[in-house]
Amino acid sequence: MPLNLNDLRPNEGAKTKKKRVGRGTGSGHGKTSGRGTKGQKARSGPGVRPGFEGGQLPIQKRLPYKRGFTNIFKTRWEVVNLERLVELDAEGPITPETLYGARAIRGLEFPVKILGDGELTKAIEVHAHAFSATARERIEAAGGTVTELERTDRWVEARPRSRRLPLNRELKQSRFGKAGGPQRRDEVVGG
Repeated sequence: MPLNLNDLRPNEGAKTKKKRVGRGTGSGHGKTSGRGTKGQKARSGPGVRPGFEGGQLPIQKRLPYKRGFTNIFKTRWEVVNLERLVELDAEGPITPETLYGARAIRGLEFPVKILGDGELTKAIEVHAHAFSATARERIEAAGGTVTELERTDRWVEARPRSRRLPLNRELKQSRFGKAGGPQRRDEVVGG
């Protein structure tokens, strides 16, 4: 039997009739057309904005008070205690590279801080970016040496993005950036 264009039909249930509201009480969707009675949402127009809770403090404003915030400029220190240094039993100085090789820290891009939890039984030489007062005392008391490394990690320079100039007495007195004042730093230094 040949198939003609007029024989094509969509699958059963694939197409449904549009709900025709406001077509009388017999239709089931007459009078208020499924909008309830009166009020802002019953009228034509956009209604309330997304997230509006009738004037109550909305959830997007309530949450920060409950949950705090994440400081994106926080320094991610790698903390190592003295007891962990004793466990390493390394020959020669203990450096961030030594700690990374022993899987005591996550990576070399993080600054290392040594804390004083644990007892030292032998003299050790430790190179790190920071030491707690207790750790420094205990290492030196055991006959060891402490060397503080210069930090080169990216969190040293992390600052909030701001277009404000740092407060500088000379710049302020010269009315730098104001009408009639110098507009470039070298003009202030040169003058």
